[in-house]
Amino acid sequence: MDSSEPHGNGAESDLPPPPPIIPPDIVPERVEPEFPPQPVKKKVSRVPIARRGLGSKGQKIPVITNHFKVNVTNLDGQFFHYSVALFYEDGRPVDGKGIGRKVIDKVQGTYSSELAGKDFAYDGEKSLFTVGALPRNKLEFTVVLEDVTSSRNNGNSSPDGHGSPNDSDRKRLRRPYQSKTFKVEISFAAKIPMQAIANALRGQESENSQEALRVLDIVLRQHASKQGCLLVRQSFFHNDPRNFTDVGGGVLGCRGFHSSFRTSQGGLSLNIDVSTTMIIQPGPLLDFLMANQRVQDPYSIDWAKAKRTVKNLRIKASPTNMEYKITGLSEKPCREQLFSLKQKSRKDADGEAETIEVTVYDYFVNHRHIQLRFSGDFPCINVGKPKRPTYIPLELCELVSLQRYTKALTNLQRASLVEKSRQKPQERMRVLSDALKLNKYDAEPMLHSCGVSISPQFTQVEGRVLPAPRLKVGNGEDFFPRNGRWNFNNKKLVEPSKIERWAVVNFSARCDVRGLVRDLIKCGNMKGIRIDQPFEVIEESHQYRRAPPVVRVEKMFEEIQSKLPGAPQFLLCLLPERKNSDLYGPWKKKNLAEYGIVTQCIAPMKVNDQYLTNVLLKINAKLGGLNSVLAIEHSPSIPLVSKVPTIILGMDVSHGSPGQSDIPSIAAVVSSRQWPLISRYRASVRTQSPKVEMIDNLFKKVSDTVDEGIMRELLLDFYVSSGKRKPEQIIIFRDGVSESQFNQVLNIELDQIIEACKFLDEKWSPKFVVIVAQKNHHTKFFQSGSPDNVPPGTIIDNKVCHPRNNDFYLCAHAGMIGTTRPTHYHVLMDEVGFSADDLQELVHSLSYVYQRSTTAISVVAPVCYAHLAASQMGQFMKFEDASETSSSQGGLTSSGPVAVPQLPRLQEKVCNSMFFC
Repeated sequence: MDSSEPHGNGAESDLPPPPPIIPPDIVPERVEPEFPPQPVKKKVSRVPIARRGLGSKGQKIPVITNHFKVNVTNLDGQFFHYSVALFYEDGRPVDGKGIGRKVIDKVQGTYSSELAGKDFAYDGEKSLFTVGALPRNKLEFTVVLEDVTSSRNNGNSSPDGHGSPNDSDRKRLRRPYQSKTFKVEISFAAKIPMQAIANALRGQESENSQEALRVLDIVLRQHASKQGCLLVRQSFFHNDPRNFTDVGGGVLGCRGFHSSFRTSQGGLSLNIDVSTTMIIQPGPLLDFLMANQRVQDPYSIDWAKAKRTVKNLRIKASPTNMEYKITGLSEKPCREQLFSLKQKSRKDADGEAETIEVTVYDYFVNHRHIQLRFSGDFPCINVGKPKRPTYIPLELCELVSLQRYTKALTNLQRASLVEKSRQKPQERMRVLSDALKLNKYDAEPMLHSCGVSISPQFTQVEGRVLPAPRLKVGNGEDFFPRNGRWNFNNKKLVEPSKIERWAVVNFSARCDVRGLVRDLIKCGNMKGIRIDQPFEVIEESHQYRRAPPVVRVEKMFEEIQSKLPGAPQFLLCLLPERKNSDLYGPWKKKNLAEYGIVTQCIAPMKVNDQYLTNVLLKINAKLGGLNSVLAIEHSPSIPLVSKVPTIILGMDVSHGSPGQSDIPSIAAVVSSRQWPLISRYRASVRTQSPKVEMIDNLFKKVSDTVDEGIMRELLLDFYVSSGKRKPEQIIIFRDGVSESQFNQVLNIELDQIIEACKFLDEKWSPKFVVIVAQKNHHTKFFQSGSPDNVPPGTIIDNKVCHPRNNDFYLCAHAGMIGTTRPTHYHVLMDEVGFSADDLQELVHSLSYVYQRSTTAISVVAPVCYAHLAASQMGQFMKFEDASETSSSQGGLTSSGPVAVPQLPRLQEKVCNSMFFC
């Protein structure tokens, strides 16, 4: 409302009365507040702790790693950082990414003397670096580029109608290229001393040292870009069909290399590894569409789906070989789609060229004399602007190579990719050595001017093999795993459960159900699990086989209720398809969230003793049993953990696949229970805003007395299940965060956890240990002189580890196929005061308490459980068809942020169970 308008009804009486008049002789008294204000405490920001010492336990073993030593001689030099602004001739800023490198190359070629002959490290966007300064702090240049459109990395320049039916042919033949003029402004931004790299190697990291390493990484990217590679962060992919492998659905796995500079205790190193990305199958667009939709002929293509798939892909159109970006499809088939064609030879009354309406088909066949075999019946490809479409017949379009495919892979594609991209250690080492030679980094002028030289030898490090922990099984028996594995042949489970009131539910799976039940009962008895005969085998009625999954589950529950005398303790569910059955999510949700029934799904293909044992391990854990425990947890003698009530947490956030920006992320936290055990866990799972990595529901105060956060639920359960003891130590394993987010884990997530503790009891101050587990890195280890992977239990905490921070690599599992990927553990905080050996042994032991398998696993069990809990509860919220149609607006609509749908709460009977096993 405008301030000059009268308020409300124009009545002035709404104003408060004037203040009373104070006599002049009154001296105002100062009123002291009842509660004097607390001095504002300046919050100290936590940072990762420094290494306190190296471990010494275990048998020493020489190991080699894919880090190559780097020498930098020009440490007195300085990088100069310049910001780059690009404009078109008319002053509009250039927004596309692809064109920058071409423009800067042209500037460098044309104006070498004005630039004092300097070499550039250019990131392709707004930052450019040189060794030493350019002649002036602000430089402006104008360059002309020919043939703007056909750049490999270029996705932004539009065809401007050339080569389209809207234009006459003669014009295109006369001007085969589009030339464009660009203005370039290069202005000084900052100086970065190379000495910062040496400081980082001494453990003194700073913004400068991170920037200096970023410059070296940009040089690697630029080097790869000049060779025509596709760049994905620090991974580079050459356009070489020998590196492509078909995974089905019109998608190829493309093998390339990751390379980046790392600071380590042994100095600066170049980390080179094999990397794979997914690309669209290059070649005829029609072939891709048929493969993508898995159809045999073009007439079966679903064009609405095709339109979404091809948008923004780049094609080359024959016969001109011009490159375009697809903006859509024509409304009508090629034979019927009309457009206006200017007739130069015929003028109208005003002397303007006459326009006639022709079909795209007629234009290409009769005007351009290009034979079209089959495009007539299908939509045309539109490469024009929304207001000015430019149509090209389907068969003249070829997809350009090296275009990334960013949608989620199907389970079949993923399995095919894993199968085809695994490499034995020796083969991987050979490929990496070849990659270093192939890249010819010695010839890169920028690295030369920094005085950087790279050793061709793999770095040698000293590893240690930790002994496997002793395990306890049934009847008080002990045994030692061998090579990270064990089995339950002729052994009983340490705490077997009883399966009494149960039934089998069969969703049209073809198998001998009676035989399966008989073998399951027999196998269970041998492992110590007493299994009664099931109440009933309930077969799905034929009429519902084709119904939607939710309906099938509803109908099955109606059957269960009519046939069983009461709620069962357990349901065994037979599914018709392995892996990605649509019934899985609705079935789990119904059982766990609505009825509180423990359930195990199986898709019985090859049923043998080993298969049934593995199924029983899962069932036993879900029903509250334990399969095996650590001997040190049984006798309780775990250093620092068995003496004082200690809770162990595993935290993970899972996000929708890359193409799905509006799917909530799912945060899961699992916690140990029944201290001094460290083998039993329960989970708390919540949704949060899409793509947010920090968990935001750890503490959720809804009133002065109510906290609905994750931590309260877990801490109360620990208290009740551990004989009314509060945990005095909280050990947190956090998965899936990068080094740039370590400070957020320490200052945002940990703060919430502390608040949740204080909310329960103001005086309670537990001690914290915070450890990040990373699998997503590129360090690999190999045994010298052996074709095998490093043995399980191999730990490395020197040479290739961080110069200051407390980190180590552990390969706890036996790598049976491919090359073992170690887990990189970063100890960010340790208030308990573990020795290096005790902490490393605790982490190693936690790889042996995973109840689902009889092997050591590659990352601690609580992290694995958090991952399982997040993905299982994520199935509850099957967002139908989201992968196809999701908008990529990051979950925002015009009206603001979308409310994140909440997950249903699990029933009390199962919420403390290991339902995720």
